[in-house]
Amino acid sequence: MLRSSPLLSLFAFLLCWGAALVSAVSTTGNRLLAILDDVGEKENYSKFLGDLESRGFQITYETPKSESLALFHLGERAYDHVIFFPTKTKGLGPNLTPQILVNFLNAKGNILQTLSSSTTTPNSLVSLLAELDITLPTERTGLVVDHFSYDTLSAPETHDVLALPPPVPVRNDISPLFSAGAPKDALLAFPHGVGAVLGPREQLTPILRAPNTAYSYNPKEQSEVLDASDLFAAGQQLSLVTAFQAINSARLVLLGSAEMLQDKWFLAEVATPNGGKPVKTFNREFAKRVSAWAFQELGVLRVNWIEHHLNEVTAVNESNPHIYRVKNDTYTISLSEYAYDKWSAFSLPANDVLQLEFSMLSPFHRLPLSLDKSQSTPEASVYTVSFKLPDQHGIFNFKVDYKRPFFTNIEEKTTVSVRHMAHDEWPRSFVISGAWPWIAGLGATVTGWVVFVALWMYSAPPTDKKNKVGSKKTN
Repeated sequence: MLRSSPLLSLFAFLLCWGAALVSAVSTTGNRLLAILDDVGEKENYSKFLGDLESRGFQITYETPKSESLALFHLGERAYDHVIFFPTKTKGLGPNLTPQILVNFLNAKGNILQTLSSSTTTPNSLVSLLAELDITLPTERTGLVVDHFSYDTLSAPETHDVLALPPPVPVRNDISPLFSAGAPKDALLAFPHGVGAVLGPREQLTPILRAPNTAYSYNPKEQSEVLDASDLFAAGQQLSLVTAFQAINSARLVLLGSAEMLQDKWFLAEVATPNGGKPVKTFNREFAKRVSAWAFQELGVLRVNWIEHHLNEVTAVNESNPHIYRVKNDTYTISLSEYAYDKWSAFSLPANDVLQLEFSMLSPFHRLPLSLDKSQSTPEASVYTVSFKLPDQHGIFNFKVDYKRPFFTNIEEKTTVSVRHMAHDEWPRSFVISGAWPWIAGLGATVTGWVVFVALWMYSAPPTDKKNKVGSKKTN
């Protein structure tokens, strides 16, 4: 029997470790399951799926009727991510029930769900979206059209291929993950898509909204004149691409048009009715960013380390103590952001603030953390703040709660005790200028008492002359 040398074993271990490190582009894993009506349909999405494979994902292709299909094995996730392409089956079978899909999200799995106006959405996916407060048209095949923002090359009459600019954040404190670096004349082709209506749930964020002039209706009941009651929704009510991020940072993306991921729309050119010249679609880059966000390659934040200590010259400034006394304090947190294949320093979006909360039952302090460039590196940003602990003993929490659209949630809480100063830790009264009048008064009182006692003790008692004269006469 041949025995492998220790050097050879070490080399094999390093090789396997390096291969795993290169392939694991997502922070949650690289096992990807693609659900299609027919495995042969993957040829329509060869460029999109090829981009995923080039980024390190290991894709498994299954149909809803496959007997070997299972999202869990022995209680653990069998896959890290799932893509649902449009299928003609009304039900997805016992292995893809709404409860199993919810459990998959609870297990920190990620889902990318695509829709098409020509294919009815399966019941399981409709029920899953209803759990997330996402509503689809009743017929589940609603078509979004726009007579002012359509592609004049492919849909000059039907107006069901929308030509839209890449989405821009509606607020300044949201990072432009899906439009950063896009050309000014860039256009997205959104062909034969379905729009959704979002509820007030705070975990929901629209990535791409429909224009004000767009509307959704049932094409099977098309008539010459549409009544308002026939419309499912219109304008900004319609979310064409929707992001959902659970409390555990698991993600689901609802893409209203599966066709925008097909090869022909990656290579197509579109033009708007305002007379603009044809431009190549931005679909491929947009699909890359949307899938990267869905599979946690973008918008992932990590806490590297946290440090808090007394900011006092004469004290022993121990890092991260469990008990404090009332005095100045410094809190520091290090953050990094993941983008595709590496961690980099996290920069706050414009007009956004990272806050520290020092609280008992209610906050005593809520302070903005500022960037400390002296401690920051290209791989991590360091934010810090100094403040004075409240004059209150008890159990307190250092808490950083940062929840923003398109970023994973950061909720770091550290519990410490705060005690009053001991009797020998207070400053002496003679060094406090405000106490000098009282000390002077005390000194005057003590001095006066001592003088009084001295005079009383060393003064002779008075002589009674009458008693002395009377005694002599008697004798």
